[in-house]
Amino acid sequence: MKKTVYKGSIILLLLVMLAGCSLPGLASTSKETLKIGALGTSESQILAEMLSIMIERETEADTELVTHLGSSIVQHQGMTRGDLDITSTRYTGTDLSGTLGMDPITDPEKALNIVKREFVDRFDQTWAPTYGFENSYSVAVTKEFAEKNDIETVSDLEPYADDLRFGVDNAWINRKGDGYDGFQETYFSFGEVYPMNVGLVYQAAASGKMDVVLAYSSDGRIKEFDLKVLEDDRKFFPPYDASPVISNEVLKKYPKIKDITERLHGQISTEMMQELNYNADVKLMNPRKVAEQFLEKHGYFEDAEKEGK
Repeated sequence: MKKTVYKGSIILLLLVMLAGCSLPGLASTSKETLKIGALGTSESQILAEMLSIMIERETEADTELVTHLGSSIVQHQGMTRGDLDITSTRYTGTDLSGTLGMDPITDPEKALNIVKREFVDRFDQTWAPTYGFENSYSVAVTKEFAEKNDIETVSDLEPYADDLRFGVDNAWINRKGDGYDGFQETYFSFGEVYPMNVGLVYQAAASGKMDVVLAYSSDGRIKEFDLKVLEDDRKFFPPYDASPVISNEVLKKYPKIKDITERLHGQISTEMMQELNYNADVKLMNPRKVAEQFLEKHGYFEDAEKEGK
């Protein structure tokens, strides 16, 4: 198995380039290092590791992970400057309104088609097929509450809403478009609303301090605290389907990467991503180990490649 190349090797290569010379035999023995960007979440790092493992396994390139990037905008800037070759997790709703500056769209297929088209036209980048999950804002309750009151959808909460305490992300309460004001226009108002750090909402629901919380649909803490994500039956929240984004220049050099992303398409459900995040965030498994175990269990999705032929 090829090992990931880290920054020490990159520095050496840069020194050689700056000196305007090359080492004997360097061109015939060195391998290109592709830089894969990841956000500061376990989710983003797990998927970056999956891409790294499969790229190093199936191409002649090495990889370097650039992790803990602060936002999708930072990832995008890294791609446009050429500091990154691939970003592991980009979300349709986030880049539609952020990077592209367009209005939110609630239709997942339409949103995906727009970002695919715009990223080719504007940035010469390929928005790859979705992994199969989305990490969207979601309304969640305890499974006990849902079973007791036969709650499946957000609308099912309306008869109880006046008496419910709603714990939400600080940033969401005043968010335009898909924040609480918009939520009330589409659904209803809760009796009491408590802004808090998003990391606290899960435990607040599990401990009974909150009746309903705003969660992220693929967060491993949903599994940890035995919560139920309710169906957004009125389609209020924009879609946040997750995909990698790749420089087209890189795809020309390494067309196998396109095959890899197509094999990963639709293979990770939201429930499965919850499980993978749970392994990293709660069981404290290293993201690379989580990625390795997942790929090994599924045979690196080589069956998907055969089916596509």
